[in-house]
Amino acid sequence: MTECTNSRLPDNKQRELITAAYDPQTVRLAGEHMIELLSKHLRVVQDASGPVLHWFEPNENITLAHKQLAAGEIGPPSDVPELLARFDELVKQTLSRGQNLHHPHYVGHQVPASLPLASLFDAVTTMTNQVMAIYEMGPWATAIERAIVNKLGETLGFPAGEFTGLVTSGGSLANLTALLTARNVTLGNSWSRGLTSHSPAPVLVAHAESHYCVTRSAGILGLGTDQVVRVPLDERRRMNVNELDAILTDLRQKNVPIVAVSAAACATPIGAFDPLVDIAEVCQRHDVWLHVDAAHGGAACFSARHRHLVEGLHLADSVVCDAHKMMFMPALCALVFYRNPEHRYAAFQQAAPYLFDPSAPGMAEFDNGVSNLECTKRAAAMGLWGTWSLFGSRLFEALVDTTFDLSQHFYELLTAQDDFEPYCRPECNILVFRHLPVELRDRSPTEIDQYQLQLRRAVIQSGDYYLVQTQLDGRSYLRTTLINPLTQAVHLQGLLENLREQGRQLLSR
Repeated sequence: MTECTNSRLPDNKQRELITAAYDPQTVRLAGEHMIELLSKHLRVVQDASGPVLHWFEPNENITLAHKQLAAGEIGPPSDVPELLARFDELVKQTLSRGQNLHHPHYVGHQVPASLPLASLFDAVTTMTNQVMAIYEMGPWATAIERAIVNKLGETLGFPAGEFTGLVTSGGSLANLTALLTARNVTLGNSWSRGLTSHSPAPVLVAHAESHYCVTRSAGILGLGTDQVVRVPLDERRRMNVNELDAILTDLRQKNVPIVAVSAAACATPIGAFDPLVDIAEVCQRHDVWLHVDAAHGGAACFSARHRHLVEGLHLADSVVCDAHKMMFMPALCALVFYRNPEHRYAAFQQAAPYLFDPSAPGMAEFDNGVSNLECTKRAAAMGLWGTWSLFGSRLFEALVDTTFDLSQHFYELLTAQDDFEPYCRPECNILVFRHLPVELRDRSPTEIDQYQLQLRRAVIQSGDYYLVQTQLDGRSYLRTTLINPLTQAVHLQGLLENLREQGRQLLSR
């Protein structure tokens, strides 16, 4: 027997500190305070009061965060009222220095004004710490995840009972997991022996404007970023099917191993949806794994008017869909789907006897650790399950239709202006455009590009609106994602006026 030394029970002051930190009554009072503060915050933000982004220089925020940590080191609050006052101060400071995604002037990244009730369901599993490496550590969380995978997978088009899937933290990890599975299936013993035995070197074939996590995955998987073969785009910035066919034909003739073709539904720059049915036919003919990154656009499957955009998802070998984008869940909740249920176990191959109980081998079917990169994984599907159980799938259809329609209105608004130039009519709720006032007409392309970037910076630092930028064919553009269903036409008109005003100030300097 190993002898433990220097062991002693906590002294009274330590015990008092632990008791205070775990006190259920304190949690109740703090929770009531927090809900009141958050409710007030949502009312103010959704009414478009105050700034979208509370802009402070990074070092100023970091210094203040350190100051609060230092205050904690001085000593805990002396009683419950003092603790609650301190708690309120920290929550208020958090709300006053963050990004306000629920503000109708937020038209920036692909991060939604999340459904507030979903976060309350998340709070249940966060407080009770339901982790999911094995079923017995999070039995209800596991049941919820399995129900969500089944329901969403069928909505995407997979036949009931003939597919499988999992939930993980974010689209980048989801794409990595799916492409790791593709690598292991395609290259056989690559999990145990690596890629050293493969010559010529394997490649990953991808949409030319795939999300950067696809290239990153190639690096992590040992393929190398130089081994990503980018498929040229058509006039709508979709994967060119004829070019894909030619590339796969050439690679097969050269006996180059192909890990997968990675298509997009939709691609990040302008929200272009690849023609999945045609791409699937090409991949089947060349016997190549088809992966679809539908992190943003997969939710179009809920809409009777827009589901044609993702027609063919059920033909892919693997699909990624982020609930924390167009299903309006809090971050992070991403799903991976496999057309062949057996592929769920192909990503990872390891032994962990302290986790997986050999006396109950059938339970491995419900243990997340066998198919997920994460071991201690949060119950990420709880908010989605709760919201779906309350409102049904019609809510997701309404969210997709509302935001997609809003982008069409914004496009029409832009085309009616003399000083704005949309890149193209959007397919979803991502829209790219430029501001081109008269004063810029005779400027060089470089000056026009620089103006777009300076204009965007001026707008976001003002706090009036939040939008982002992108590059297409080497040129700079402004980019919006209409991902707050509370944004209305009047707010978009205000964005144009704000851009004009900020532009006048820039050009007058």
